[in-house]
Amino acid sequence: MTQATIYHNPRCSKSRETLTLLEQQGCDINVVEYLKNPPTAKEISDILTKLGLSARELMRTKETEYQTLGLADTSLTETQLIEAMVNTPKLLERPIVLANQRAVIGRPPENVLAIL
Repeated sequence: MTQATIYHNPRCSKSRETLTLLEQQGCDINVVEYLKNPPTAKEISDILTKLGLSARELMRTKETEYQTLGLADTSLTETQLIEAMVNTPKLLERPIVLANQRAVIGRPPENVLAIL
């Protein structure tokens, strides 16, 4: 049985669909409601490495907080952007699924099948 962790927002339809897909695949799922229990800077850094993305690529740039916090500033470092996601987890793209030492964003939910 595949162990999977999903960084989940129950209010997001794609996140709910991805969770359902993991359940249908028979995965042993660790559900992290990241808005209640935000990942640490190290966890985000590890996720970025597994995704092969930069911090900015993992951010929801259309969120109001992205603009209000001035995160479009290209002089901000990876560390500063990661810290912004730790402090404002709503900025994290969702859902993120970790399985088999890999990670994927579940948009569309079928993306998770590639790492199971």
